[in-house]
Amino acid sequence: MAIKLKKEAEEQLTGSLRRYWKQEEGEELGELRAQMFLKFILEEIGPSVYNQAIVDAQAYMQEKVTEMEISCYAEEFSFWGKRSTSSRK
Repeated sequence: MAIKLKKEAEEQLTGSLRRYWKQEEGEELGELRAQMFLKFILEEIGPSVYNQAIVDAQAYMQEKVTEMEISCYAEEFSFWGKRSTSSRK
């Protein structure tokens, strides 16, 4: 699955890459090179990050479903059990 970002996000990420490169390497990173670098990151690294995010989301949702099964459980056919216990008192 190809990762497609909104234009605004791409622009912010490209700017962030350029700023990082200037700060860490002491050199300017041109707009075109920053866009190419971002494309590489999205194609090469992005899928691993995306897949892990999906695994994390699935685990989170499974935890919530399990909690719901516990908290939303209602004892079935319990009327007579309660009645015979309370009528013995």
